[in-house]
Amino acid sequence: MQMKERIEIKIDEQRLYYFIDNICQTSYLVSTAKNGAGELSGSEKTPRGKHYIRAKIGAGLPVNAVLKGRRFTGQIYRGYSVGADPAPDWILTRILWLCGREVNKNRLGNVDSMRRYIYIHGTPDCEPMGTPRSHGCIRMRNQNIIELFERVRVGCPVDIIE
Repeated sequence: MQMKERIEIKIDEQRLYYFIDNICQTSYLVSTAKNGAGELSGSEKTPRGKHYIRAKIGAGLPVNAVLKGRRFTGQIYRGYSVGADPAPDWILTRILWLCGREVNKNRLGNVDSMRRYIYIHGTPDCEPMGTPRSHGCIRMRNQNIIELFERVRVGCPVDIIE
């Protein structure tokens, strides 16, 4: 019998919960969008509602591997000069690419989470967790995204709750 896994992301708590058979296995502090919750393309907001993990990207890459366009650039993040304008929104280590499951809410048209490239991904460890700071994605500590990445399967349901 296959275990039922799911992820809940609570924007108001800035926390991600991982469940198996409705029992919380672990939770992590995260960072969602600094612009709040919303679904429109270009809004830089975190989309709400029912999603699933469409793809897992970065298996086996080193911690702090820099990803751009969902590909490893060959670079390892080692910090950047303070005051870089604008400071890049680093996508590091692993990506869990989300796809919406609710037509006209987070799937298709100008609200499509996958076309918006909404991910759960690693970020520099100097970035604060528990504070909304992203451009729409869900940021995690690198060690936490590696742990979650190893546990979840493609197709895992992800509910994002405001």
